[in-house]
Amino acid sequence: MSPVEQKRWLKTVEDVLLASIFLIIASPLMFAIALLIKLSSEGPVFFKQERQGMNGKKFMVYKFRSMIIHEEECGAVSQAKRNDHRVTAIGRILRRTSLDELPQLFNVLRRDMSIVGPRPHAIAHNEYYKNLVPSYEERFRVKPGITGWAQINGFRGETDILEKMERRIEYDVYYIEHWTLLFDLKIIALTLWRGFFHRNAY
Repeated sequence: MSPVEQKRWLKTVEDVLLASIFLIIASPLMFAIALLIKLSSEGPVFFKQERQGMNGKKFMVYKFRSMIIHEEECGAVSQAKRNDHRVTAIGRILRRTSLDELPQLFNVLRRDMSIVGPRPHAIAHNEYYKNLVPSYEERFRVKPGITGWAQINGFRGETDILEKMERRIEYDVYYIEHWTLLFDLKIIALTLWRGFFHRNAY
């Protein structure tokens, strides 16, 4: 087994083990969130959207629905903005705390995602930014993650200016090039300690 294969095997073991543990711990909370969403607004409990993972492979990412049901013009995918009228009352709490991301633990068990890695962007955003940020497609060398090095360093939420995306990709590439199991555990610990609440999450 080559060093690269060993790293991928170790990463897979880490993902399956931690996702299983987190799902067991979070299942009562996830049930309560699902019930609140169902009782507070019309529409499904889960939001799903096609994203791209490792090597550009497409998959469906799952989140708790945090917005009212709406359709965007011409297939556009607009990012949530501060005080966005589409976000529900429950959804605002979920987004501020990142609890809307919990269903992605199932994506990890399906091997589409990792616990830690570059956050998966909407496909329309991939197509837009790959022509503006030279290293953008480096993020497809690994599986996308529920949390990441960029996110715990504050680069999350709306990328309303190009510099924000450039900085996010800079952190993503650093993570990919310096990955170790201990680095992942550090990111997970920091996410649990400070990453769930952030002023850029809305």
